[in-house]
Amino acid sequence: MEIFYYIVFALQILVLVALEFSKSRKDRITTSPAFNAFKNNYILVFSLMMAGDWLQGPYVYALYSFYGYDKGDIGRLFIAGFGSSMLFGTIVGSFADRYGRKTMSMTYCVVYILSCFTKHSSQYSVLMLGRVLGGIATSLLFSSFESWLVAEHFKRGFDAQWLSLTFSKAIFLGNGLIAIVAGLVANTLVGNLGLGPVSPFDAAAVTLAVGLAIIMYTWPENYGDPSGNKGLLSQFQQAAAAIASDEKIALLGAIQSLFEGSMYTFVFLWTPALSPNGENIPHGFVFATFMLSSMLGSSLASRLMARPNLKVEGYMQIVFLISAASLCLPVFVSFLVEPVVEKGGSISQGGCLSLVGFCLFECCVGLFWPSIMKMRSQYIPEESRSTIMNFFRIPLNICVCIVLYNVSAFPISVMFGMCTIFLAMASVLQRRLMVVSEKHNIDSWITEKERDLETDPLRI
Repeated sequence: MEIFYYIVFALQILVLVALEFSKSRKDRITTSPAFNAFKNNYILVFSLMMAGDWLQGPYVYALYSFYGYDKGDIGRLFIAGFGSSMLFGTIVGSFADRYGRKTMSMTYCVVYILSCFTKHSSQYSVLMLGRVLGGIATSLLFSSFESWLVAEHFKRGFDAQWLSLTFSKAIFLGNGLIAIVAGLVANTLVGNLGLGPVSPFDAAAVTLAVGLAIIMYTWPENYGDPSGNKGLLSQFQQAAAAIASDEKIALLGAIQSLFEGSMYTFVFLWTPALSPNGENIPHGFVFATFMLSSMLGSSLASRLMARPNLKVEGYMQIVFLISAASLCLPVFVSFLVEPVVEKGGSISQGGCLSLVGFCLFECCVGLFWPSIMKMRSQYIPEESRSTIMNFFRIPLNICVCIVLYNVSAFPISVMFGMCTIFLAMASVLQRRLMVVSEKHNIDSWITEKERDLETDPLRI
């Protein structure tokens, strides 16, 4: 069965190469040298930040197992990470809007480096502290950097459509190529070099330190609140009011929470799903395969977003339905494929089928990230961008905490069935978002025409 991993990996490389080299002029966006320099700087920093995160990804679960903790103990550690992101995420997001996105991006590096250092201890309390720090860092990663990019992009007067190019390239490299390299490096450090499951976390700390230095010396500061006088409570109220008064923002937050809730549940479940009886699977190589799937998705997203007549709100409905079907596959496998009783060995037939579904889901993840970033840049107001983005993470983290707290009480197939329902709901809400957005555009067009007629009655 070992050759199955290489077949899946090779097929995805062929598809990716075909996608990249078959791009026509319609699939490309013409930009300026100044924008290219700005884009490349951001992508370099973002890639280093994601490398620091991805180096840890394949061995978080494995490290806790190495220290002797069972699935329930590990679930509580994961809960600590998501819980801290929920409790502190909105606060650090408002800090980014008030005190500066560059400052909080550097804070991400420092906090995550400290989290990496805690992995050297096998004490549960120290590991718990590391998860809390990691949760805070995650909130900063998925708000401060994007907020800095959007603000700086428009401050420099670049075309709005070019922003989608930065998003897709950042995800293609940061969530794709860098993640593949990180997975293979982590696998080499642990397997080939025998440095132990904590070595990828040390490599992550070094990578984050390099990124910290680049941010410090090359990024200018920008803020959400131009006055800088609003307190935390005022920022929270402003963000909550924006969500409550604009259905598009509320729908976007619900869609993001449902998809990311399913995604983070998948992050926890893929290891036990592929090796329910302790099958020997190459974690780093499988992780790299997932990231190659994500690259396929982001490559496809760059094509779709380059078409001005194709709306993100439209094609994402299909993406959510496909992702729901992909995570439903392990549910069918549990009923149709006879479970393996023997302990150890290579991946089972059911595991192979599940792996195919997981790769399809990761392709949808690659489509999701640049697309949701594009929609956030359109709908979320600049003055509270980081705060609102972390508001979105509150229901996400509540959902994931509930799932992980009960992870030992339900079979894995039930968990994947729940994710399938979440993703189907996301597709329904995405349809509603498209309808509301189109209605808003029509109303805005009518209002503009009425204003033109008032100023110039003879204008047709």
